[in-house]
Amino acid sequence: MLHLHIHPENPQPRLIQQAVERIRAGDVVVYPTDAAYAIGCQIGNKSAMERIAQIRDLGAKHQYAIVCSDLSDIATYAKVDNATYRLLKNNTPAVSTFILPATSEVPRRLMHPKKKTIGLRIPTNPICQALLKELGEPLLTSTLILPGQTDPLNDPYDIEMQLGKRIDVFVDGGFGSLHTTSIIDLSGEQPVVVRRGLGDVSAFE
Repeated sequence: MLHLHIHPENPQPRLIQQAVERIRAGDVVVYPTDAAYAIGCQIGNKSAMERIAQIRDLGAKHQYAIVCSDLSDIATYAKVDNATYRLLKNNTPAVSTFILPATSEVPRRLMHPKKKTIGLRIPTNPICQALLKELGEPLLTSTLILPGQTDPLNDPYDIEMQLGKRIDVFVDGGFGSLHTTSIIDLSGEQPVVVRRGLGDVSAFE
């Protein structure tokens, strides 16, 4: 496993490039977000996604999310009308995941099997933003909660001890949060707050 110690406020470009090269090569990466640590890979990499599903013991109905650097990618992956776009524009970046109807660009394995939706979030975390900008596309992502646990892993030592042989790259930004994102479902006629986490959900109630 490649363990990269990256500054949480001023990520070193050389180390970000190293991480992105490995992501492009198909590796599974653990990285910090503005909520808990996440585990991710390239959107189109089926085998890397299957490894994430094994590590987290995720069932077929798990709602995956993608992290984007800004709203410029949104039309590629989600169907949004003008009103929804304005709502997102006014409330991102945020510590929230938005459930949206998926476009045909999204691989079927990433969608909710019945609802055909995708989770989408735009984080503020400097390391996360640097990774996304260098990669030039969104990352498939899932919160780093291991089977049988209710809280995400947040201690870099624990992450290395428990996952060192199962992941390829650990982007270490120091201690993470134990809190998850808020989840807001925007796929129906009215916004529905599915989970209250770190993000402010007042605009959707």
